[in-house]
Amino acid sequence: MKNKLKLIVLLTLTICLLGSCTFIPAGKLDSLYENNQDSVIVSGDPSEKNNPGNDTVTISRDEYERYLKFSEMYEIFNFANEHFYQDIDPDKLVEYATRGLMAGLDDPYSYYYNPTEFKEMWEEDEGNYPGIGVMISSNPETQICTISRVFKGSPAEEVGVRRGDILYRVGEDLYVNSTNLQEAVDIMRGEPGTDVDVTFLRNGEEITFTITRRVINVNQVESTMIDNHIGYIAFYQFAGEAEKEFETELNQLISNGAEGIIIDLRDNPGGWVEQARYIADLFMDKGVLCYIQYRDGKKLSDEYVTKDGKIDIKLVILINENTASSSEILTGALRDCAGAVTVGVKSYGKGIIQGVYPVGKNGAGYQMTIAQYYTPKGDAVHKAGIQPDYEVPLPEGDNGAYEFADTKNDVQLSKAVEVMKELLK
Repeated sequence: MKNKLKLIVLLTLTICLLGSCTFIPAGKLDSLYENNQDSVIVSGDPSEKNNPGNDTVTISRDEYERYLKFSEMYEIFNFANEHFYQDIDPDKLVEYATRGLMAGLDDPYSYYYNPTEFKEMWEEDEGNYPGIGVMISSNPETQICTISRVFKGSPAEEVGVRRGDILYRVGEDLYVNSTNLQEAVDIMRGEPGTDVDVTFLRNGEEITFTITRRVINVNQVESTMIDNHIGYIAFYQFAGEAEKEFETELNQLISNGAEGIIIDLRDNPGGWVEQARYIADLFMDKGVLCYIQYRDGKKLSDEYVTKDGKIDIKLVILINENTASSSEILTGALRDCAGAVTVGVKSYGKGIIQGVYPVGKNGAGYQMTIAQYYTPKGDAVHKAGIQPDYEVPLPEGDNGAYEFADTKNDVQLSKAVEVMKELLK
């Protein structure tokens, strides 16, 4: 009982530190806690030797009642600490309890990062990290993890990994799905210069490659002129300094004579909303990027706004079933406010926003879904997606593994060029 109450004191102290509670000096209490209508006092055992005499905190009754919900977890923790047949790792138990807490939200986009994972997440966002050089699209419903991009000059490209391959197994034992994808990614990152065996499914057949890891330098944007008047920008992910890369490529295309721009957001999984706002601002005058709705139900229009000073240019946007999140925010804004025409197939439909936050003092973090968004005209995106103006599915058996700007074989890009030529007439 005393051990359990020590844990109560520890957690209560942590809650108070986070919540700016007031500490009060402890006198000798007849019981280990006292309460009244508004507050609860929790103390250590004053009969113990070397009692510092300042081990009492006061918290609100609401906080105390919230704490009691964790009592079963601490009871199990305590029992394992004393009776499990081997020595336990307390930090590991706490980490897994925290992961379970996030899993209880029943949201595939809300999860915990331990310190190593949080550090790697930021490294990956910056575009410089050890690995094999692939981007993976995960479908929480089917649990299938598909290669959506193979980076140029990467180890994966060199051995023959293709866009559209399904990530099936890493090493001998880890069969990959959406739930354990992070574990698979951690293994594939590893130390530069070391090998990892990765198995993919391609046309129903297993293909295993031995891939040597090395540091990957990721470009998020790539562009070219398709003809004398049409510029093409492939935008892969909202990460790093992608918005500045985009602006640089856009300016170069305009200086080369582009009167219309095709923005390819196919297989772009999204990323930072602020980067979507920055890019939309290039093509929009003062207006709303998207409406944000929090749990109170109010739709706010002032969180992400654009300013006057748009570039006057024709826009066509390519989207597909893997165009998600910030990509859909940008597509909806440019469609509603900049006259952009959309080509491809219906987008993924991830109309929710996550916040990313540090937690604790050891470098851990978490992300959590905090809001839903709507296009400037009020259209919901979540689980609905964006329906293109021109629907162009890929031919049967075509996984979209084309060379960059392949207007000959890529039927969706060919249609986008055709649409742009009509706009420029």
